[in-house]
Amino acid sequence: MIISRTPLRISFFGGGTDYPLWFHSHRGAVLATTIDKYIYVSCRYLPPFFDHRVRISYSKTELANSASEIEHPSVRECMRFLGVESNAEIHTDADLPARTGLGSSSSFTVGLLHTLHAHKGQLATKMQLAQEAIHVEQELIGENVGCQDQILAAFGGLNRIEFKGKTEHSVAPIPLPSERLAQFEQHLMLFYTGISRMASAIVAEQLSRLEEKEKELGEMYRLVEDGVKELTANNSLSSFGKLLHESWMLKRSLSSQITNPLVDEAYAVGHSMGAYGGKLLGAGGGGFLLLFADPACQPRIRERLSKLLYVPVALESTGSQIIFYQPGYQNNSHSRTTPIQNSF
Repeated sequence: MIISRTPLRISFFGGGTDYPLWFHSHRGAVLATTIDKYIYVSCRYLPPFFDHRVRISYSKTELANSASEIEHPSVRECMRFLGVESNAEIHTDADLPARTGLGSSSSFTVGLLHTLHAHKGQLATKMQLAQEAIHVEQELIGENVGCQDQILAAFGGLNRIEFKGKTEHSVAPIPLPSERLAQFEQHLMLFYTGISRMASAIVAEQLSRLEEKEKELGEMYRLVEDGVKELTANNSLSSFGKLLHESWMLKRSLSSQITNPLVDEAYAVGHSMGAYGGKLLGAGGGGFLLLFADPACQPRIRERLSKLLYVPVALESTGSQIIFYQPGYQNNSHSRTTPIQNSF
């Protein structure tokens, strides 16, 4: 049995500049962090006592005789990519709902690849996991996804990520004193709108308008640098929150599907009650609303937004890890795999 734990993420600045169609000819970067909410993926060798050779359990259960028969696109393509065609039972669990703007699809893909590598007795580096997940999602599945979610899920932490060329991505952790990091964390407020959505359709509209939105995306790239400067300075974090507000106003202009009346009303209420800024996470349309507010203002914000589910979060810095590894019997020879480290 192998179990991986892979974090979800919050993106602050630069979303939209991490798509290959943009950064292959422009500069792309994001400032984002992973949080203490996770996707868990377990995998074990499936003994030869059943009519099926593969069992997959997520929101539904699939029984198949080979990876090619699996309906779930990420599971099917990850298994085929790594040559795990059968003799596997895979389960997944998540701390928060899918399709809500926290990068859960990419976290699942990274975690699944990590687990399957371990299932084969292989070590995988963080960059390898990120690049393989990008390849699976963009090339094999054909999803309209960027590159930040996979990198964040694999590496973890609060990072500035630069996107260049096809695979020339760099990850720079943001060095903050523990007191400043705790203060930053205490300003974060996460609310669930109750709306899940398919990000791919929303992103498709954004990608079709890249040329006409070149100015706005250039500004969103600039805000990454401004956000890093404000975060690493010694001044009040209110300036960081105000940059979030500026970024949200820009993001709203990228697509007609970014926001909706419920989100606009909730954001306006939070802003009027003292939040410096915030944004709807992910591609837009629903999911989680992030507000950035001084802790003193937060009780009254929560009271006014009591119809939304408030979710406390903390930052995390580990990225995808194998948290349990116990080799099982492989094939009919009953030979055991070689033990590997519990985390990478």
